[in-house]
Amino acid sequence: MRRSLALALAVLLAGCGRMIPEGQVPRPGTPAPPITQPAPQQPTLPPPPLPTNATPGPGVAALGIGAEDARTALFSFRESCPQLLRRTDQTGLTQPTDWQAACADAVRWAPTDAARFFATHFETARIGDGRAFATGYFEPEILGSRTRRPGYEVPVYMVPPELVRDWHDDIAPAERTGRAPLGRRDASGRFVPFYERSEIEAGALANRGLEIAWAADPIEMFFLQIQGSGLLRLPDGSLMRIGYAGQNGREYVGIGALMRERGLIGGNTGYATSMQGIVQYLRDYPNEGRAIMRKNRSWIFFRELPDPDGLGGPLGSIGVPVRRGSSVAVDPAYVPYGAPVWLNLDRDVADGLWIAQDTGGAIRGPNRFDTFWGNGGDAREIAGGMSGRGEALILLPKGTLARLGRR
Repeated sequence: MRRSLALALAVLLAGCGRMIPEGQVPRPGTPAPPITQPAPQQPTLPPPPLPTNATPGPGVAALGIGAEDARTALFSFRESCPQLLRRTDQTGLTQPTDWQAACADAVRWAPTDAARFFATHFETARIGDGRAFATGYFEPEILGSRTRRPGYEVPVYMVPPELVRDWHDDIAPAERTGRAPLGRRDASGRFVPFYERSEIEAGALANRGLEIAWAADPIEMFFLQIQGSGLLRLPDGSLMRIGYAGQNGREYVGIGALMRERGLIGGNTGYATSMQGIVQYLRDYPNEGRAIMRKNRSWIFFRELPDPDGLGGPLGSIGVPVRRGSSVAVDPAYVPYGAPVWLNLDRDVADGLWIAQDTGGAIRGPNRFDTFWGNGGDAREIAGGMSGRGEALILLPKGTLARLGRR
């Protein structure tokens, strides 16, 4: 799902409050609340030293992992193993060889005895202070069509061929360090930033055959871009799954925080600081809403993914499907991809064992997690209301902490 760019719903809302009861929302056509300038964005965290600081936790058997929880986690762990056995762990905690025994046993282990699998192969560790904060994300389903037709006018674009990484001409060769930025070459051959959202909406990519589908609702498509993948319900009732393929290189702005700072939602505005409140405002004030959405200059390009009918899921950052209730996005600088994660939160629905298979642009720090809830109405409701705090433990192959001198 490439959550590094496709941010979870909670990223958009960032600390939303309760819902406003029905009947307190102003009627369409009333004057829009006043606009004020947003506060500057906070700087991102620097990368941690390697290896990540980890201290021993309780034994896995003491966690009391439930049978069904362990079964679904074992399934997701199996799917992660090919990546575990060949990826470099950014945290510095593990090596591919550390995972060999667990991955070899995972293939043949009986799912009905999955809790014993994790107790046999893993030890727990706290990363930092182990105090967790978890949000939720989901796979939205919106109306769409493979071809343009009345009622389906919002383009879903593939990656344009001119979107490339290169260096701006005014940057000296000696200063060209790190990863080159995304952009394009203009008619004169100069490297310039790629088109931003407002330019793309105005037709910068139109009529070039780049459309893989057409969506019915621009607001729903905007939120699907934030999620990074989703399902299009086609006119014949079938489903088309689309997933992240690229991004235009322009800056992402979370409109939920922007709207709060401008006094458009929350307080006495009549619009809740929730996805429902944001969407209601955007629909009630379409002109102002369009301008707000265009403050997010980022644009996500998509590709069609196989298996839209529920046998799999959207792909996470390590290229395996993310699964409802068992896949979690982490900061891979602190938590190894593929590692089991135990959460014990004040939101009981998210308690239990998860597998680190994804990441996100706002998922930063040793104990920041984003839980995946699949698709459908309840997924949207659970993910949208997920904001849990508590304890996190990372499960590492037995012997890892001793090798690192942490025991």
